[in-house]
Amino acid sequence: MGDLVKKPLFNPDGDTEVLKRRMIGGNTTNLNDFNNMKYDWVSDWYRQAMNNFWIPEEINLGTDIKDYRKLPKAERRAYDKILSFLIFLDSIQTANLPNIGEYITANEVNLCLSIQAFQEAVHSQSYSYMLDTICEPQERNDVLYQWKEDRHLLARNEFIGSLYNEFQRKKDPEVLVQTLIANYILEGIYFYSGFMFFYNLGRNNRMPGSVQEIRYINRDENTHLWLFRSILLELKKENPELFTERQVDMYRAMLKEGCEQEISWGHYAIGDEVQGLNKDMVTDYIQYLGNLRCMNLGFEPIYEGHDREPESMSWVSQFSNANMIKTDFFEARSTAYAKSSALVDDL
Repeated sequence: MGDLVKKPLFNPDGDTEVLKRRMIGGNTTNLNDFNNMKYDWVSDWYRQAMNNFWIPEEINLGTDIKDYRKLPKAERRAYDKILSFLIFLDSIQTANLPNIGEYITANEVNLCLSIQAFQEAVHSQSYSYMLDTICEPQERNDVLYQWKEDRHLLARNEFIGSLYNEFQRKKDPEVLVQTLIANYILEGIYFYSGFMFFYNLGRNNRMPGSVQEIRYINRDENTHLWLFRSILLELKKENPELFTERQVDMYRAMLKEGCEQEISWGHYAIGDEVQGLNKDMVTDYIQYLGNLRCMNLGFEPIYEGHDREPESMSWVSQFSNANMIKTDFFEARSTAYAKSSALVDDL
C-alpha cells in the first residue's frame, strides 16, 4: 500500500455501494447517509455522543473559588500542573482530528470525528471557565502556559505532539496508524490519570465544581476512546498488513512508553504528599490502564499481572460516572442532561 491520498471533497465518481466502503483508501462521495452505514457501531456511537451534550458554564464553581485558596500546597501545585496538561491535550486534539479525517474514507466515521472535535473544543472551554473563575488573571496565564515553562510538562506534550507532527510530514498508512495509537494513548491513558487526581479531590470533599466538569469531560472521552478503538479494530480487519508482528510490537512499545511517561509524570505532579494518593497507587493504576488498552486492541499486555483495577483505586470508576452523584447542576437540569447514561469504561 503506497502513500495515503487526501480524499477529494467533491467526488461524483465515488462509490455508493456500502460494501465497497473502506476506512482508508476508499473512494467516497462524502455524502452523509444516516441510513446506509458499513460500520454498524457508528449509529450507537453517534447517538451516545449527541446525548452527551453539556455546557461548562452551567456547573457552579462557587465553592471551588473558596476551596482553591485553601488547598494544601501539594494539592494546589498538582491541580495547576494537571489542569495545564489537560488544557494542552484537548487543544491539540481539536487541531489534529481534521487532519486524520482528511484520510478517513468512511463518511460515517468522519461524522464521529467531527463531533469529537466539537467536544474537544467544549473541553478546552470548560478548562478556561475553571481558570477564569477560580484564578486571578496572572495566575490563569501561569497555569495556561505552564507547559512551556515546566520541562517535565513539555516532555509529556512532545511525545504526542511529535507523533502528530510526523503525520503532517509523512502521509503513509503506517504513520497514520501510529497517529491513531497516539490518539488512543492520549484518550485512554493520559486523560484518565489526570481525571484520577480530580476524583481524589472529590472524595476529599474539595473542588466539587471542578470534579463535576471533569465527570462530563470523562464521559465524552469514554466515547472518544471507543471511537478510536473501533477505527483501529476495523483497520486491523481491512488492512492486516499494517498489523504485522513487527508493527504490533511497535504499537505496544508506544503504549508502554505512554504509560512510563504517565507514571513518571504522576510521581512528579502528585507524588506522596497529596492526601489519598501516592506514587505506588499511581503506578499500579497506570499499569492496569496500559494492559486494558492493549488487550482491547487484541494485543498482549505490556505489564505482568495488573489485569484488574487495583482495589486501592476502585473509587476512580465510581466517581467517573457522570450520572451517579446528584449536584445542583443535575437538580436544575435533570431532564435535559441526565438522559444519557455514562459508558462503562471497560474499553
